[in-house]
Amino acid sequence: MIFLFLSFLFFSFPFPSHSLNQEGLYLLQVKNSFSGSNDALSSWNPRDPTPCHWFGVTCDPTTHSVTSLDLPSSNLAGPFPSLLCRLPSLCFISFLNNSINDSIPTDISACQTLTRLDLSQNLLTGDLTASLADLPNLKYLDLTGNNFSGDIPESFGRFQKLEVISLVYNLLDGTIPGFLGNISTLKMLNLSYNPFSKGRIPPELGNLRNLEILWLTQCNLVGEIPDSLGRLKKVTDLDLAVNNLVGPIPSSLTELTSVVQIELFNNSLTGELPRGFSNLTNLRLLDASMNRLTGNIPDELTRLPLESLNLYNNRFEGTVPPSIADSPNLYELRLFGNQLSGELPVNLGKNSPLKWLDVSSNQFTGEIPASLCEKGELEELLMIKNEFSGQIPASLSECRSLTRVRLGFNKLSGEVPAGFWGLPHVYLLELVDNSFSGPIAKTIANAGNLSLLIISRNEFNGSIPEEIGFLQNLIQFSGGENSFSGLLPESIVNLTDLGILDLHRNQLSGELPSGTESWKKLNELNLASNSFSGKIPDGIGSLSVLNYLDLSNNQLSGEIPTELQKLKLNQLNLSNNRLSGELPPLFNKEMYKNSFLGNPGLCGDFTGSCNGRNKDSNRGFVWLLRSIFVLAAVVLVVGVVWFYLKHRSFKKGRAMDKPKWTLMSFHKLGFSEKEILDSLDEDNVIGTGSSGKVYKVVLSNGEAVAVKKLWGGLKKGYESEDLEKGQAQTHDDGFQAEVETLGKIRHKNIVKLWCCCTTRDSKLLVYEYMPNGSLGDLLHGSKGGLLEWPTRYKILVDAAEGISYLHHDCVPPIVHRDVKSNNILLDGDFGARVADFGVAKVVDATGKGPKSMSVIAGSCGYIAPEYAYTLRVNEKSDIYSFGVVILELVTGRLPVDPEFGEKDLVKWVCTTLDQKGMDHILDPKLDSCFKEEICKVLNIGLLCTSPLPINRPSMRRVVKMLQEVGAENQQKSTKKDGKLTPYYYEDASDQGSVA
Repeated sequence: MIFLFLSFLFFSFPFPSHSLNQEGLYLLQVKNSFSGSNDALSSWNPRDPTPCHWFGVTCDPTTHSVTSLDLPSSNLAGPFPSLLCRLPSLCFISFLNNSINDSIPTDISACQTLTRLDLSQNLLTGDLTASLADLPNLKYLDLTGNNFSGDIPESFGRFQKLEVISLVYNLLDGTIPGFLGNISTLKMLNLSYNPFSKGRIPPELGNLRNLEILWLTQCNLVGEIPDSLGRLKKVTDLDLAVNNLVGPIPSSLTELTSVVQIELFNNSLTGELPRGFSNLTNLRLLDASMNRLTGNIPDELTRLPLESLNLYNNRFEGTVPPSIADSPNLYELRLFGNQLSGELPVNLGKNSPLKWLDVSSNQFTGEIPASLCEKGELEELLMIKNEFSGQIPASLSECRSLTRVRLGFNKLSGEVPAGFWGLPHVYLLELVDNSFSGPIAKTIANAGNLSLLIISRNEFNGSIPEEIGFLQNLIQFSGGENSFSGLLPESIVNLTDLGILDLHRNQLSGELPSGTESWKKLNELNLASNSFSGKIPDGIGSLSVLNYLDLSNNQLSGEIPTELQKLKLNQLNLSNNRLSGELPPLFNKEMYKNSFLGNPGLCGDFTGSCNGRNKDSNRGFVWLLRSIFVLAAVVLVVGVVWFYLKHRSFKKGRAMDKPKWTLMSFHKLGFSEKEILDSLDEDNVIGTGSSGKVYKVVLSNGEAVAVKKLWGGLKKGYESEDLEKGQAQTHDDGFQAEVETLGKIRHKNIVKLWCCCTTRDSKLLVYEYMPNGSLGDLLHGSKGGLLEWPTRYKILVDAAEGISYLHHDCVPPIVHRDVKSNNILLDGDFGARVADFGVAKVVDATGKGPKSMSVIAGSCGYIAPEYAYTLRVNEKSDIYSFGVVILELVTGRLPVDPEFGEKDLVKWVCTTLDQKGMDHILDPKLDSCFKEEICKVLNIGLLCTSPLPINRPSMRRVVKMLQEVGAENQQKSTKKDGKLTPYYYEDASDQGSVA
């Protein structure tokens, strides 16, 4: 009976089914179609009954049918899976920031229920798929950041419900077609940053009565702005910037009553601003800068609730309307580079949260308005090259939000308020070429972020305070042509990041301070035309990067230190002093003839002879020589006895005194710490920085390693050699960051850290040895000719793969923060390794966005613009820096150069490219046969250095683009069956700048 009862239960209540439904099976096939890592899809379990709980999958709560597939940044690679169109209820697909490649298949038209398709930031190529327009319910289409080329297909004019289309940052090279004006449902049209052929703005776009956003930035547009755009009554954002538009701004734009921002900057527009701006009651931002506009600034414009007004680099005349001071929301006002005159409104900043004010290069007069920082938010105050007079208002000395101050080339006078010297966040203070007087206040000790102090050509007086030595971030102190007196403060040698010290034409006196050897980054030292006395410090000869030395017109005496021969100087002037003795052999040459004039005591081939002096001294020479021999014999006997006694006691105490080293290895080692320690002598030094020395050590097995020995005994607050802009980090912090980062990294393009050795007072880092040194030294040194284009290209790909590994394959991702050519090392075959992780940071793993640092880390010329202002750390900062490296390799130029003026390499390239063309940018050392490939790599560099972080490609995509350039070049030169192998995209090398 029991058996029969159990049998009844068994057959009456069957076991639940665990088989996956059909939609789940489709998704598993999709998963298997992707290559690479599928960690993001690890939750896709075939034993589940439905896929509704899988990562990225959303189902209808009633029917349990899949409605959404959302898989951004999931490391997916492979073609777009058409199989998804078999999901009958699927309306949402997002593969944002993956590696979806090939082209969009034509059978995507089978996804009839699809309303949103986001394939941005992938590797899609070929023509845009015409069948996309056959999706009857599609409302949102985002294909930003791919490699689509060719024309926009005519079928796109047939979209039935499309509201948003974004094709930003592709390689589309046709013209913007008028049939886009047929998509009556469109709310957003974004075609920016494509190398379109020259063409006009289609007047048919004025038919898009529902359009809210029109972005056509850098689309190679020519001709005039059509009046028809004035019919876009719902548009809130109109951006036509960075094109070649000409003619006047049409008055019809003043009928855009819903518009919030209008961006027309960097065109060739002419004429006056049209009347009627008072109709635009919602306008918050107007940027018509860098055009050729003329006339006055309309008073009606200043009565709008503007937040940002940028009209710089035009030809406006007249005065600034006083009513502009009444704008309650104005936080940005940039009017520089015009012909404006008169006084600024006295209440400017009183009623608005003004943050950025730039009125440079005009003809303004009068005093600086005292109310500029009334709301306590002013960050940038730029007023150079005007005729402002009077004193700096005392109210600005309390403006603690200020970060950048440029008041040079005016007629300002009086003493600088004491509090103004000590503003805590200012990194640039420029007061050059005014009539300021009085001393530098001791309150400057509070200016902890000050990097650039430029106060030349004024009437400052008094002594330079000792507090100047507290400014650990200072990299330039230019105070020439003033009336400073007294001694140079001893504390000035504490400025270990100092790159320029210029105090020429003052009344300074006394001896030069000892300890000048701490200025390891000093590039220029100009103390000419003062009253300095005493000897030239020997330590100046150890400043390895010094190339400008001018100590002329002082009262310096004694011999010229022979150590100065170690310097690689472009400018040397020690004339008109009281120097004496023989000229060092290196300087006893015709090329230095004018460097030592006015020193009667010097003798050499071009300064006079020492023969007369030698005759007077010959009489006692023989007696002196005999005395030396006798004394030497006595010293020798005493020395031998002393050495024997000391050696015996030394052997006994050596074991007790020998420091105990702790070795931590990260790879299997074929050497011991003793073999390293025994080779750390001065003959093996291959580099020196403020954090320590680098030695080349040849091991007993014949292999070589590089050993960085960090300085010991540093106090908290001294900075790492990697920090060009004042990162408050100790050498211990840098050591810890280097060990924690490199100790766990294994990649062929990241420098290998073999081990580290530590004692209480010293730390060693042992790396693989790179026989070709750094890319920066090789590129900009005398051996730059060795780097032909194929070698440079190989270095770029290697370095990009290393950085891509940090960003995409490390968990959590790592931001290097100091990518530069000097931190890319080269092995014997010119293979590249990314090095120097002393300031590297792990990206915030909480997903709350980039982490904000206390101060800037990085190197001048490589720092991303948003990092300098926001101190936000993320991968986009590294991508910008790598873009600068690309421009270095293409142009052969340094990231900052006096030839650029106030520009850096990025701005110089963009300006020169626009004004003179490609041939004026490319490194003349490069063979012209590679020009096509070089131009494409240049475009990648310009993409990476885009001012907007969101527009920079990911490092994974940078690697892909570089590889495609190389593959394309190879494919073009290889014929198969009489035909060229197809390649990814058309030649865009003549399209100019991309950023």
